[in-house]
Amino acid sequence: MVDAVVSFALNRLTDFLIEEPAFLGKVRQEVKWLKDELQRMQCYIASAEEKLSDDAEVRKWLTDITEIAYDVEDVLDKFIVQVHEERKLAGCFPSISSCIKCREKVNLHDMGKEIEELKNRINDLPRIRELYQLESSSDKGGGNSSNSLARLAQLRRTTSFSIEEKVVGHEDVSIYGMGGLGKTTLARKLYHHRNIKMKFHCFAWVCVSQHYNTRDLLLRIISSFSFTTKRSEELQRMSEEDLERYLHGSLQGHSYLLVIDDIWKKEVWESIKRAFPDTNNGSRVIITTRSKEIAEHSDERTFVHKLRFLTFDESWQLFCEKSFGKPDANDDFEIDVDQLIRLWVAKGFISQDENKKMEDVAKDNFHELINRSLIQIGKISWGRVATCRIHDLLRELAIEKGKELNFLYFYDQMKHSTGDSSVISPCRREVVFSESEKCLWVQQSNPSLRSLLFLDPYGSRWYISRKITDVCTKLRFLRVLKLDGCRMDSRNLSEEIGKLIHLKYLGLRESYVACLPYSILNLRRLQTLDLFSSYFNVELPIEISKLQELRHLFGIFVGHLQIDCLTKLQSLKYVLNKTWISINTEKLVNLRELWIEQDGSLETTNEFHFDSLARLKRLEQLVVKVHRNACLVSLQPLTDCSNLMDLRLYGKIQKLPEDIHNVLPNLECLLLKNSCLQDDPMPLLEKLHSLMILNLGSKFYSGKNLFCSAQGFRRLEILKLDDNDELEEWQVEEGAMPRLRGLSIPKDSMLKIPERFRSIPPPAECEFERDWFDKV
Repeated sequence: MVDAVVSFALNRLTDFLIEEPAFLGKVRQEVKWLKDELQRMQCYIASAEEKLSDDAEVRKWLTDITEIAYDVEDVLDKFIVQVHEERKLAGCFPSISSCIKCREKVNLHDMGKEIEELKNRINDLPRIRELYQLESSSDKGGGNSSNSLARLAQLRRTTSFSIEEKVVGHEDVSIYGMGGLGKTTLARKLYHHRNIKMKFHCFAWVCVSQHYNTRDLLLRIISSFSFTTKRSEELQRMSEEDLERYLHGSLQGHSYLLVIDDIWKKEVWESIKRAFPDTNNGSRVIITTRSKEIAEHSDERTFVHKLRFLTFDESWQLFCEKSFGKPDANDDFEIDVDQLIRLWVAKGFISQDENKKMEDVAKDNFHELINRSLIQIGKISWGRVATCRIHDLLRELAIEKGKELNFLYFYDQMKHSTGDSSVISPCRREVVFSESEKCLWVQQSNPSLRSLLFLDPYGSRWYISRKITDVCTKLRFLRVLKLDGCRMDSRNLSEEIGKLIHLKYLGLRESYVACLPYSILNLRRLQTLDLFSSYFNVELPIEISKLQELRHLFGIFVGHLQIDCLTKLQSLKYVLNKTWISINTEKLVNLRELWIEQDGSLETTNEFHFDSLARLKRLEQLVVKVHRNACLVSLQPLTDCSNLMDLRLYGKIQKLPEDIHNVLPNLECLLLKNSCLQDDPMPLLEKLHSLMILNLGSKFYSGKNLFCSAQGFRRLEILKLDDNDELEEWQVEEGAMPRLRGLSIPKDSMLKIPERFRSIPPPAECEFERDWFDKV
């Protein structure tokens, strides 16, 4: 965790040296010195954190580094705020001379003095490091290449008692899942089952956990098997190879069951498996792990069992049995994945990658957490993980570690009625659960705050406009401000929002903001602007294109939308068609998600043309809805959008392209609603080789029969078929849709379907979760 804090400060220093060179003057060398020293300190942090649990002085050393990293960040952000204020006074100075004058006004002396104080604190750290003999992580065995090679050689070491032969009787079982899910409980139930006890001669159970030693592990396995041919004193004197030899010989000719519980590294089994004979006698090794990778790669013959989560009824039964409390608990809170990824990027948690967008790196990190069973999948919608949850045990651990580093704080008025601001004043990130404005007094006492999130679990819709001005004035270092569901007294946001020049994420979803102040243009670092409301359309300032860092823009936008120059824009939801056709799309080269609606008012045309989308080479998701009398003209221009994976069309379609598989070669998800197609669409749609999810909504087809050939829909997994009065029969040749696992047809449908499809269960409701277009 300390390493993460220091890395974040280093990134800030690097960005600062690049972004503000004209204003630093002589202080530039001092800033560079800070950067170099933090990099040196980082080399020793890993070693120090290993000693953290049993050495109070080391803990103090790490705390000092954390505080220095935070203070470095404060110095930089305060300087940038000063520069911004001077720029405003100087009238945005276009010339070098005015830039120098502005720099003179900014108090470089104070900044230099603060850096000097930081230098003094940093210069004390090496003395403490030497006193407690902290090693650079690069000098440790884990990071040394020769030691790593030696470790690899040890793993691959052969022995005289290892027999190379083709075997089938000795298979491993891997049980994986997140912490607290019941892996150990299941393994223990198997281990002690009476029928299992009758099948094996000897049994052993060892727990590994994160830190392990191969020799110690072998000794514990021997002890658990209760072999008595050697005394413990003799075993203690034996080498690692001799222990392997002894264990192998003791197990020879016996059927055995070994459980290795809680493996965190895939090398664990690799380092000891030579000691276990495989003589085709039914012996078994069971491992439990949180990591999918470890479970799948422990052995090529491994059977992997992923524990499922309890159903609602099972969870409720367990809760009642354990707690004897009242049955009034709310569902353990789901996190929107897309929003989570945008927050990670805005908060600076994601490293820059030359070959990937930060959002893609964040998604990789997210799926890594899933594979390690550190977070749970919540809802899957349109083939993607839409929400996730975190286990209570892990959540509590994360909160505790966050508090140790002043990294975050949770405020819930239901639990903190006193509103003691002294408790959280040094914290950098705060999450507020409250149903009144009282909590805002607390946050304003913490000028170092970088992230402020308001969550509304009680569904209260707070009115906060009386305090939003104070938040913007006093919390000048904020990078993330999320006020979703917090209503303003008026429909306009305070002009003071323009003071938050560090802001990268502004969330005002369902906050009744219909118009943005001109000062929003000061937020030149803004990446995400979320203004979506079910009740209000939003009109943006004409010069919104000045926000060149903008990546994600959400709201129902009307008027003249000047976004032509937003080259970094990735998401645009939702824009009216008459607004969209006025946009020059030539520079929107990074647009990935686009939602367009044609409202019910009188339009200049009753046709929607896809020509304007042909330039969007990186488009991945497209949703278009036209009103009842309009028509979606030829899909042929989408041929140029080769990355398109998710297409949802609401409206009449004259005709599907005969070569639709060439027009949309990578399409994975498709929705057609109100299409009114004259011809059966199945013979064309079944050629979409990548299609996995198909939703054919109401009035998609005006005919009576559907036909799917034997080779059709090779990858289709989920199909939703909204029946209409005209549709009578669906013929499917044998071999079609071999992967279909979810089929949804209205219960009262008279449609005749193949017998083999009648047993396919309907997909979960969230698989086709209704979006805003379906609700209006």
